Amino acid sequence: MEKAANRQRVLLGHLRPSPVPHQTQESSVSALIEKTNLDPNEVGDIIVGTVLAPGSQRATECRMASFYAGFPETVPIRTVNRQCSSGLQAVADVAASIKAGFYDIGIGAGLESMTLDVLGKARQVNPRVESFAQARDCLLPMGITSENVAQRYGVTRQEHDEAAVSLQELFTVMSHRRAAAAIASGKFTDEIVPVSTKIVDPKTGEEKAVTISIDDGVRPNTNITDLAKLKPAFKKDGSTTAGNASQVSDGAGAVLLMKRSLALQKGLPILGVFRSFAAVGVDPAVMGIGPAAAIPVAVKSAGLEVEDIDLFEINEAFASQFVYCCKKLELDPEKVNVNGGAIALGHPLGATGARCVPTLLNEMKRRGRDCRFGVISMCIGSGMGAAAVFERGDCVDDLGNARTVGTDKFLSKDAK
Repeated sequence: MEKAANRQRVLLGHLRPSPVPHQTQESSVSALIEKTNLDPNEVGDIIVGTVLAPGSQRATECRMASFYAGFPETVPIRTVNRQCSSGLQAVADVAASIKAGFYDIGIGAGLESMTLDVLGKARQVNPRVESFAQARDCLLPMGITSENVAQRYGVTRQEHDEAAVSLQELFTVMSHRRAAAAIASGKFTDEIVPVSTKIVDPKTGEEKAVTISIDDGVRPNTNITDLAKLKPAFKKDGSTTAGNASQVSDGAGAVLLMKRSLALQKGLPILGVFRSFAAVGVDPAVMGIGPAAAIPVAVKSAGLEVEDIDLFEINEAFASQFVYCCKKLELDPEKVNVNGGAIALGHPLGATGARCVPTLLNEMKRRGRDCRFGVISMCIGSGMGAAAVFERGDCVDDLGNARTVGTDKFLSKDAK
């Protein structure tokens, strides 16, 4: 059985000038080894989710980062790109490989430097794209797909009254306030690995070394009045603004997974169990609805109902799609992104999925017996959605501490 035994991430923020991307990856992966005392030679594979950098370049950088982090040449590494779900896909791929018996220990990770690896010019596109509407929609800017979701599903300033706009802004304010509260209470302390870099004063040109240990995109004083003043970013009459969309940011994360028997043998804390994963396709023009399609599939695969899920980490790519997905699935706001989301923390594309794992599992651990199952989900550019179901670790190790759920179909043999 696959377990998430430990996890680390670096801060999410705007690192200008940024440390080279593989430096942040090195920090998160080496922290796993240091914290668990794991022999790097035992790791069967490292899989890294990443999006923006050219594939061969980033794959080489990640291989280099593994050496910087102390891994021997015998430990392989590869990258995976399923756009915004790449970090979660990496974790899922490691879990699947462990389940298949390819190896017993693996690391699923993710990284992105949106500061350095900016979106470049589009390459030459096959002219057939003009004859295939959905293929053409794969090229839509993400902001336009956000506007499409808002318009098609009623989350818009034009077709709804001020209440609809307020709902969108309410979630935005909630993201910042919850993230600020989490930082103030130290909730992120154990999962963040500080990063050392250099910054240049734009006025004096003076360079100085700094160590950053707090997500720097959170704005605690965000309010509905100020958000309402922001101009639409993608359409003149649109509703998506710089204030209600995820932030462009840098970040990295890593998750250690292994067989339960081996984790117990090593005396490692089992923070969570990887139960199921699903990736589904949706209309590229409204790619933001992906979580609403993927979550039910992943939950069903785990033998559960959506009502059985105690916590959700749903990536806030845009307020429009986040609001729609929560409404579509009839989710309790008190169960969703309880420590803020990407609108406040940022969305470094390849890292987000890996970042969400420690955030979810740590919160589940804090809540204890009243929190057994959690879901991570996100929309994916070009029209997809991904979701994964996790179970709190001690639910499996000590089922007397677990609440009952509305179904008797469990994946865990211990639950029968």
